[in-house]
Amino acid sequence: MASISSQSKSCVVAGHICLDVIPTLLGSGDFASTFLPGRLLEAGPVLTATGGAVSNTGQTLHKLGIDTRLMGKIGNDIFGRATLAAIKAQSEHLAEGMRLAQDEAGSYTVILSPPRTDRIFLHCPGPNDTFGAADVNYELLRQVDLFHFGYPPLMKRLYQNDGAELIELFKRAKATGVTTSLDLAMPDPNASSGQADWPAILAATLPLVDLFVPSLEEVLLMLYRETFDRIETGQARIDAPLLSRVADDLLAMGSKVVLLKAGERGLYLRTAADVSELGRARPTDITRWANREFWVPIFETEVAGTTGAGDSAVAGFLAALLRDLAPTQAVTIAAAVGACNVEAADATSGIRSWSETLARIEAGWPRRQLQIDTPGWRFDETRRLWLGPNDTTG
Repeated sequence: MASISSQSKSCVVAGHICLDVIPTLLGSGDFASTFLPGRLLEAGPVLTATGGAVSNTGQTLHKLGIDTRLMGKIGNDIFGRATLAAIKAQSEHLAEGMRLAQDEAGSYTVILSPPRTDRIFLHCPGPNDTFGAADVNYELLRQVDLFHFGYPPLMKRLYQNDGAELIELFKRAKATGVTTSLDLAMPDPNASSGQADWPAILAATLPLVDLFVPSLEEVLLMLYRETFDRIETGQARIDAPLLSRVADDLLAMGSKVVLLKAGERGLYLRTAADVSELGRARPTDITRWANREFWVPIFETEVAGTTGAGDSAVAGFLAALLRDLAPTQAVTIAAAVGACNVEAADATSGIRSWSETLARIEAGWPRRQLQIDTPGWRFDETRRLWLGPNDTTG
């Protein structure tokens, strides 16, 4: 990779935060046949760590050397106080934007994360459900370059009333001149979050969002439910035409940069023709960010847990943007930080420093093979990524 400066701009990470409680699951049996009614299962020590987008993305950015402040709403009980203490143990500076809700119970998540199996969550939303536009410190936003918000589908007030609070929040944030970024979370199809009018909410919010960085799965559930169901049942697959179609629609809705996380299938980036209005974190050479389309494979690694992997990848992407790197470098670093994350059971212990992460990439860290047979796509051997037919710069 090209020589990279250690200097960067600053950011605020806001949104959902909780205390993660992660039991150590013993044994290597089949998960579905092990967790049966009436069984007593022996477990190991419990790992506790802060979780949610504020913690996962924010603390990863901090570990990557970015000047970061966290902005979340926590309860005044043992869970809330433990959350705040854990943040302050990392850095008092990180906690400057945190808000303590005196009369609300704290948010927590019990995470069951057995080896070789996707996670199951037991979640208490707590003050996340009452978080609204007034809970953001906009004076602080005027002092930083980038504002990242995560997990509105897990924050009831933000998706109620057709997302009025979320829209107001981003409207006021955008008015400060900061670069705005939005990540999602998977809504529960059987709960109120899954019944919200997400097409209308996103249509009204994305014109205020510079960087839209959700998972493909989340977007499919919210906007393309039939396609989501077909993929879930094995009747369809994730391929290049699907990613291009989804990205086309998201850019048309107003976002300038779309990064789609596709799990083991890697990361897909698509950008608009005009990316000149990206706020204070705007890249110096804006031309290399316009009209881009590429798909980056993941790095090979031993998986200890997947908690916060997507959040960490987003943090890697934002850290590279704040260091004014090219988009191909930014998405490669995003994949690398995500891979570091899964080497530990919790969301942040596996994260390495900026220089250590770059050293792994430059040492030839192997990547998972990704095959694309769609016409118009070509593999770039130098940068180890696939360039799409809509990529007119690279």
